[in-house]
Amino acid sequence: MATTEEKATPCCSPNLLPPKASGAKGGAPRSEAAVGEWIAAADPKRSASVATAMGPLVPVEDVKDPPAKASLPGIPMMMRAQTSHPLDPLSAAEISVAVATVRSAGATPEVRDSMRFVEVVLLEPEKNIVALADAYFFPPFQPSLLPRTKGGPVILSKLPPRRARIVVYNKKSNETSIWIVELSEVHAATRGGHHRGKVISSEVVPDVQPPMDAIEYAECEAAVKNYPPFIEAMRKRGVDDMDLVMVDAWCAGYHSDADAPSRRLAKPLIFCRTESDCPVENGYARPVEGIYILVDMQNNLIIEFEDRKLVPLPPADPLRNYTPGETRGGVDRSDIKPLHILQPEGPSFRINGYFVEWQKWSFRIGFTPREGLVIHSVAYIDGSRGRRPVAHRLSFVEMVVPYGDPNEPHYRKNAFDAGEDGLGKNAHSLKRGCDCLGYIKYFDAHFTNYTGGIETIENCVCLHEEDHGILWKHQDWRTGLAEVRRSRRLTVSFICTVANYEYGFFWHFYQDGKIEAEVKLTGILSLGALQPGESRKYGTTIAPGLYAPVHQHFFVARMDMAVDCKPTEAFNQVIEVNAKVEDPGQNNVHNNAFYAEEKLLKSELEAMRDCDPFSARHWIVRNTRTVNRTGQPTGYKLMPGPNCLPLAGPEAKFLRRAAFLKHNLWVTPYSRDEMYPGGEFPNQNPRINEGLVTWVKKNRSLEEADIVLWYVFGITHIPRLEDWPVMPVDRIGFMLMPHGFFNCSPAVDVPPSANEIDKDGGSPKLIQNGLLAKL
Repeated sequence: MATTEEKATPCCSPNLLPPKASGAKGGAPRSEAAVGEWIAAADPKRSASVATAMGPLVPVEDVKDPPAKASLPGIPMMMRAQTSHPLDPLSAAEISVAVATVRSAGATPEVRDSMRFVEVVLLEPEKNIVALADAYFFPPFQPSLLPRTKGGPVILSKLPPRRARIVVYNKKSNETSIWIVELSEVHAATRGGHHRGKVISSEVVPDVQPPMDAIEYAECEAAVKNYPPFIEAMRKRGVDDMDLVMVDAWCAGYHSDADAPSRRLAKPLIFCRTESDCPVENGYARPVEGIYILVDMQNNLIIEFEDRKLVPLPPADPLRNYTPGETRGGVDRSDIKPLHILQPEGPSFRINGYFVEWQKWSFRIGFTPREGLVIHSVAYIDGSRGRRPVAHRLSFVEMVVPYGDPNEPHYRKNAFDAGEDGLGKNAHSLKRGCDCLGYIKYFDAHFTNYTGGIETIENCVCLHEEDHGILWKHQDWRTGLAEVRRSRRLTVSFICTVANYEYGFFWHFYQDGKIEAEVKLTGILSLGALQPGESRKYGTTIAPGLYAPVHQHFFVARMDMAVDCKPTEAFNQVIEVNAKVEDPGQNNVHNNAFYAEEKLLKSELEAMRDCDPFSARHWIVRNTRTVNRTGQPTGYKLMPGPNCLPLAGPEAKFLRRAAFLKHNLWVTPYSRDEMYPGGEFPNQNPRINEGLVTWVKKNRSLEEADIVLWYVFGITHIPRLEDWPVMPVDRIGFMLMPHGFFNCSPAVDVPPSANEIDKDGGSPKLIQNGLLAKL
């Protein structure tokens, strides 16, 4: 742990010691739930001596649990029975076992060889299993999570085996299947033994296409660049070197029966660099238009090709590159001084595996190939009221990017970046840049590749603290005494690249009980080429021969709420709040009156709602059986940020698959199988309104239920010249805020910062201002 004289270095500084394995195995029990240590290597001698004893922050896998307290009558206190919590992401060993189990179940060698592994992910257990694990098997041991029964609860001696859910694409038969595998003896595989998984079920899903894979994208690019008619078309445009060509294999979407999922299709977009020996050149600065290509991804064949229109390649833009200094052809500014984030006593969070505790908050971190970061079991420790649940599961489950240019090829650019590609599979390793600063805990992510091998993204999820300005302040004008507190937040994030765009997904936890969801958009605009002298009203001219089409970005957050509800309880409801102006009359003689009007959303069809900034509309998830000190139900409110709806006609083709974009809020009762708003397989999906829009037609009751919020938020991007060559970060998001959840501000107990307390005892200074002098 660094002393006050040592400097905490940024994450990408070569002076920061890398994480290494914990030496706690077999050591003495630790009461602080396995708190890691950190070292900033400002003093090499001290760092070398201390590092061997402490080591930086790592998940602790084998630390012994504290001795069990005396068991309650009839309720044995169980020590940890297995190393992985039921919600922990699959380990590399578990993924290997799942793949081997499925592959060995193939009927013939031909079937086994044609298996392509699209996704291997944890099959999350029922909520009662999670409650059991948190009650008796994993710290901080919460027996109160289980319902009380006569004679005491029946406690299992061990938890059920973990299960994996595998999506398999058969490259020979063009079939997609879903497999459930029980991971009964994974450790045998890690020691070099045979796989010990057990197939629980397998099912072929008809009429679907699973997400595309990076291997398929690479194969598609190679096939296009080796296709003679394409080579000839590029020669007509003055390009003979195929190494200059970039082929982005966009999914075909669904625009007509020709896009039906009976074939696995891609409709690539083409770009061309100017220098083959320049690895840092921005190739997206030269789009190739007029060429139409349809690729059969199953057989890796070009099945349709047309050179429809000879559009000249845009000239090389001197401002196209974004790398440092001379490699960009420019000069970097020289007046930026170093900014160091110092935490001389280390961070305030504690980590035990994937379990996080910070400033009264606790939650578990998960990760999937499709959603990326998942936040589980969010709770807040509220004094004598103990650990109070807020949400069972939070994640971003889909995003859609429709373009507003009706011209070829832009009208068909309607990417479902989660469902067609996978946000998690496209995540970055954050060790390669200063994505985070200060003392950081990283989490790795494990995936299967297309052929069943294991790939690991190191440092995929970043967890760290941030200063966030003023938390609260008041100065008494009569005495001049002032109290001020600085705000600190805990941030959990990951960043992914989908073709030209980057997206950062963030969950921020605040000391006043707020949770903020934020998406940061950056990367490179998807451009089109213009004929000499041409302009387009459906975009912005960025450079000679280049324009950026207008488009929108939509994100869907799925929030399985649990406000003051244990995992097995369903005592929540949703209230819509609108500010109303009082009608003129006896109750409003001064014409200044307004009030908050509340309305219970009783059913799913009634809960299809849109944002309304004119009435300050927001929604509150309330507990129907828990009240605060005023007798009002406890709750958390969803506070919208800036938002929009699709700027498209009702018959727009992309809305067949994305009808969930038509409203900003949807509410459903929890159902384990209802995970993705456009259905599990949106790629080439011919079915209209699959997913959320169909589920709510059941019109299930919401008056007292296990509530799931689906919040759709978007941004309309009308590009600027300042968005080129790389777009400065744009932000969009929303807030979950306590609303009657606490009896007063939960941030009132945040202590003053050390530099705000006087050395003579900590009494605040009297501020002698002009008004006080007069008094």
